[in-house]
Amino acid sequence: MATLTEPRAPDIRTAKRLVVKIGSALLVDRATGLKQGWLSALAMDVAEAKVRGTDVVLVSSGSIALGRKVLGLGSGVLTLEQSQAAAAVGQIRLARAYEEVLAPHGITTAQVLVTLEDTTDRRRYLNSRATMETLLGLGVVPIVNENDTVATDEIRFGDNDRLAAQIAVTVGADQLILLSDVDGFYSANPKEDPAAQRFDLVEHITPEIEAMAGDPISGMSKGGMKTKLLAAKTAIAGGCAMAIMEGSVLRPLSALANGAQRTWFVAQADPQVARKRWINAMKPRGELVLDAGAVVALRAGKSLLPAGVTRVTGTFGRGEPVSILSPDGVVLGKGLVRYTAVEAKAIAGHRSGDIAGILGYEGRAALVHRDDMVV
Repeated sequence: MATLTEPRAPDIRTAKRLVVKIGSALLVDRATGLKQGWLSALAMDVAEAKVRGTDVVLVSSGSIALGRKVLGLGSGVLTLEQSQAAAAVGQIRLARAYEEVLAPHGITTAQVLVTLEDTTDRRRYLNSRATMETLLGLGVVPIVNENDTVATDEIRFGDNDRLAAQIAVTVGADQLILLSDVDGFYSANPKEDPAAQRFDLVEHITPEIEAMAGDPISGMSKGGMKTKLLAAKTAIAGGCAMAIMEGSVLRPLSALANGAQRTWFVAQADPQVARKRWINAMKPRGELVLDAGAVVALRAGKSLLPAGVTRVTGTFGRGEPVSILSPDGVVLGKGLVRYTAVEAKAIAGHRSGDIAGILGYEGRAALVHRDDMVV
């Protein structure tokens, strides 16, 4: 079950990599549009986190809400085509709004638009992960949203709670904050049951916890408490703690640090350990046999470069799992390979600088990156 004490509640000020989800209702007012004052205050929180050395990713709703106001589409239910048109208009305004409030703090922003396919397809997943890692390494704050201009029902997340959780797992975040219209997870819908009790800390998502989830949905958001629980499951399985808090207060992240009401869902392992377990549970689709020098490099925590591979077997695509073997055939570990089997065979034994000449295009330096490997 859950407990109302919090012996292991995370502290946002210690986060190494933080993902913050921002709902439409917090960002956009139906009558007046973008809530500029609230967004500027949030930018101050982001800047403070960056000063502490925390990587920050913002998963922001709001493009459709902004676009429908510009296009005069009213408050009724939109067709898929209308939603996509509103998103196309709103996305550029949303990205500009974040750029304008973060630039005075010396923070560069990037717009990242994704669909469900980008996280379920291993090749796209690795590409997304590599792009996000590069942006964060350069000190950029990515602004992530679902690509509503092209996404159909079959490739949609459908709500940014679950998108935020998947992004948190993708980038290896240790904390995810859902800024919402409710101040935590309750034993029942507090709008309907005055006796509903808020949990400060949930250590395990049990069937009893799941049964408590209602659907307090604002007029503009799609994510009720059930979707937040699904997000929590994804996050904590990936080693990322998750908090639900009411986000309309100015500087909500500072409020969270100072003891605002919220519910924390506790991760059972850190992101790196969770990711290694995930990779280790996969069934290999091929094998990479290494030379002695590559074995030493891997045991020292290095990535696997093509030059250290003497033989490639199996049939696999980019992003699929392979076994990594010593020269005498002993399994050293597993990893997600960044090239197809045909490509890997072509570049095996060659230096990374030779890849473009062999394949005809610029590739990634590592055959298997150390972050995608269990040794």
